[in-house]
Amino acid sequence: MRVLIAPDCFGGTLTAREAADAIATGWREAKPDDVVTQRPLADGGPGFVDVLHAALNGDIRYITVTGPLGEPVEARWLSVHTASLDGDSPDSASPVVDSPNAGGRRVAYIESAEACGLHLIPAELRPQSCETATTRGVGELIRAAAVDNDVIYIGLGGSGTTDGGAGMLAALSGASAHDDAVVDTDTDDGVVDLTGTSLVVASDVENPLLGPHGAARTFGPQKGASPEAVERLEAKLAAMDVLKPVADISGAGAAGGLGAALLSLGATVTSGAGLVRELTGLDAALDDADVVVTGEGSFDWQSLRGKLITAVASGAAERGIPCVAVAGQVSVGRREMGAAGVQEAYSVSEHVGSVQKAMAEARASLVETARHVANQWSR
Repeated sequence: MRVLIAPDCFGGTLTAREAADAIATGWREAKPDDVVTQRPLADGGPGFVDVLHAALNGDIRYITVTGPLGEPVEARWLSVHTASLDGDSPDSASPVVDSPNAGGRRVAYIESAEACGLHLIPAELRPQSCETATTRGVGELIRAAAVDNDVIYIGLGGSGTTDGGAGMLAALSGASAHDDAVVDTDTDDGVVDLTGTSLVVASDVENPLLGPHGAARTFGPQKGASPEAVERLEAKLAAMDVLKPVADISGAGAAGGLGAALLSLGATVTSGAGLVRELTGLDAALDDADVVVTGEGSFDWQSLRGKLITAVASGAAERGIPCVAVAGQVSVGRREMGAAGVQEAYSVSEHVGSVQKAMAEARASLVETARHVANQWSR
């Protein structure tokens, strides 16, 4: 069989590349005659820059920015010179990479988690930081990328912040770190010049800013927020006048409201998973596959709202090939996963006996689960 391995990262344990290698290892151990192809992916969250760098080459740039707790952190973005093709829209990026001296556009890919990711906040500090963590470093990344890029894609996902993008807006407006909460984007004083630069949000979710499926109530608890803190965060986001016109747009709630802040600057929104699917040539890989295995840390209801698994499953369904998901934990019902195009899902933690073992021995547990999956699906 021709097997395509196309997972996202397993948050907190394995990168997408490491997860793909572990699944491929387990599959080959069980079925050594199968042809296994690895295609690690991302949906805008952690791994966005690494996955696109592997597909597009380009130049990785480094900069020290303000981290979510206010301390300096080293962050990266990817700069790619794309070929100018007839019919290209000004906010699209062709996966065809051209010579740096030829015509075309400079396109930057920023991973917001590099500057405000949950992984940058120690677990014991999250109950306190959930209400104060800042996206200021994302604004600093955008300022740097805007110097020599025509289009900037900002991948959203995996954030440890729920500040509605106030920190990012403050950095772009030139406000001091102490003014994050009172940034006024109606003034032009000190605002970085983004004229001629297209901003595109590559979101990993479709959530609006407010309400039961919004930034605070959906993602706040994952970032350490208590029920009381969640309500304070909801009220804070609702009070930000600059976000009100865009609050209901799909993706506004991504990365703790960072999506809404970018929309308020005129950014357009695209599916992060769809963008990666296009730029990494996933469809061509699917054309050559008999079965595809995807996965992520937790396959839950949020996975069905614009995350990577649904993008991979959709591509598989278009070709009439089965899509199987392997995840650290699985809480999606069979009917829901079937509607999304996933034939079967396997929980690593259930297979090895506990969540603790699945996380402590992440690679070995995933290899073992993949062997089981191969025995079930390789014919």
